[in-house]
Amino acid sequence: MPGFEFFGEEERKEVNEVLETGILMRYGFDGPRKGRWKAKELEQAITEVFGCKYAQLTSSGTSALTTAMAALGIGAGDEIIMPCFTFVASFEAVLSVGAIPVLVDIDETLTLKPAAVRAAISPRTKCIMPVHMCGSPADLGALQEICNEHKLILLEDACQSIGAKYKGRSLGTIGDAGTFSFDFVKTITCAEGGVVMTNKEDVYVKSDGYTDHGHDHKGIDRGADLHPFIGYNYRISELHAAVGLAQIRKLDTFLSIQKKNCMALRDALSTVPEISFREVPEGGEDSCTFLSWLLPTEALTKAVVEEMKAQGILAGSFYWYSNNWHYISKWDHLKQATTLHNINPDQKAALLKLADTKFEASDAVMSRCISTAISLMWTEEQRKDKAEKMVAAVRKVLQAQLQQA
Repeated sequence: MPGFEFFGEEERKEVNEVLETGILMRYGFDGPRKGRWKAKELEQAITEVFGCKYAQLTSSGTSALTTAMAALGIGAGDEIIMPCFTFVASFEAVLSVGAIPVLVDIDETLTLKPAAVRAAISPRTKCIMPVHMCGSPADLGALQEICNEHKLILLEDACQSIGAKYKGRSLGTIGDAGTFSFDFVKTITCAEGGVVMTNKEDVYVKSDGYTDHGHDHKGIDRGADLHPFIGYNYRISELHAAVGLAQIRKLDTFLSIQKKNCMALRDALSTVPEISFREVPEGGEDSCTFLSWLLPTEALTKAVVEEMKAQGILAGSFYWYSNNWHYISKWDHLKQATTLHNINPDQKAALLKLADTKFEASDAVMSRCISTAISLMWTEEQRKDKAEKMVAAVRKVLQAQLQQA
């Protein structure tokens, strides 16, 4: 799944070129950097590989989301509709710009349920933010239709779905803006990093300034830059960009291996009639970072998780329903509005309301779902062994359940 599995001489070469100059910052120091601009090169590569007009690198996927929201004019009091299954960074970014996260149900795509989105729209809704979880797209056709109908912004959190597509277009390039994360366990890694992608020039220009203290970057003397607006320090370093530059050149290889390994595992699990798989919207293409599979009941799923744990084969598989980082059932700090600083009253009221909000449709999906990460390093023998053990564990639980009936 993650690019760090294929870390090698290519990454070392790019990093060493930066170290040879000693210029680790992406801006300025034009002379001593000897023409080496790794961040600029990576941004250009991103536009070419993923098919967007503009790309602005940031220090993380979280800062990329925050930057995109600011550049799109989302701020205090604005509501952003987002899924209750995501990584905590998604709602952290919303809160950071003063906006209000409105969490709604998912369906068996493991992403936003369009009907739930429609039901959540209010006069304060400014943006719909699908999170393309575990490598596969949300129903962007339906969500774009809702955005057009209500004149809303579509912001794609594609941090977990590098390489996935919807109707031939890369996720993250379809909405008004989109983001990737390049952290250590993403398909492409910079160790830490992210990017805002957009086809709108004004969003790009604002993102460029916002990530660097508001610098307009129009002159050749950084110290003489003007500051049209207040920004923050969300810059990526040249060292991190150098790693990403080597990684993006390997993306096709990563995706090819992932898809081969994912399909082999899926074929094995498909021999168990009780197992089904996440839905991929029509026109969607899964990047195959995970194989997400479902069992008929919560009790059965929990029993399979326990059996896999007992056999020592649970590593690399995730039961998100009880995961601290990815599902609302465990986000007590969010539902209790636990922050180190005061947040505005509207935000606090919205968060406290979540404690009494039911997500029954999502619970019905997530309580039955297991996601298995797909390794790039599996040998054919390892892949076959893993599949056989997983199938055997499921069948053992099913047999025990049958005997108890």
